Amino acid sequence: MLNSRVAIVTGGARGIGRACVRAILDAGALGVVIADNDADAGEAAVRELDPSGERVVLSKTDVTSRADHERTAAAAVERFGRLDILVNNAGIAGAQGSLNSHSDADLDRIIDINLKGVYFGCVAVHPHFEKAGYGRIVNIASIAGKEGNPGLVPYSMTKAGVIGLTKAYAKEVATAGILVNSVSPAVIETEILKQVSAEVREYMISKIPMGRVGQPEEVAELVVFLSSDRLSFTTGFCFDISGGRATY
Repeated sequence: MLNSRVAIVTGGARGIGRACVRAILDAGALGVVIADNDADAGEAAVRELDPSGERVVLSKTDVTSRADHERTAAAAVERFGRLDILVNNAGIAGAQGSLNSHSDADLDRIIDINLKGVYFGCVAVHPHFEKAGYGRIVNIASIAGKEGNPGLVPYSMTKAGVIGLTKAYAKEVATAGILVNSVSPAVIETEILKQVSAEVREYMISKIPMGRVGQPEEVAELVVFLSSDRLSFTTGFCFDISGGRATY
């Protein structure tokens, strides 16, 4: 499905990102760049997913840095000769608690990672995709961006921002061969789930008609389709993967 394609996956060292790297490889991609700030975890992922080191490489990336994103995009082209796919996955749960409990530093950190990080990723790959007349971008948002989760206002607002960014940017490049979509997972069994309180976790699960958390691999399957040539007439859309919590 992804034969000859090259992808960047931010936050690809663990969780949904790591599952996406594996699924993209399994779909036949030529190469994947793991863009992650955790070099140790990134190198471990490279060793596990591609022991030969021929198809997966790590680019240590601070997603809050425009320059790091641009360097990573250039490294992908230099290493594999092309760049076709960006999966903006890196994110944090961030500060929890009531609306008036968050410091300016709390807000700046989650906005920088969850929202500006996605923006910078799109900016970095844009010239490469525009030159090629082809590109696929998948932004990992959240069900919190559609419905809001109490106790997670900063997280919810940044993920709503990712959905809005996706819709607007997709319209800008709709005739350029670049398709931009987002995915809104509900509760997924990843390390980020450990960043939220048991109360918040139980609230989120209680809203899921299927009555369970999702698995990273389930998200990755959708991401692969959205990254492929099989996607041809859908852009700017937010795809639900929430066990039935949101159906719009």
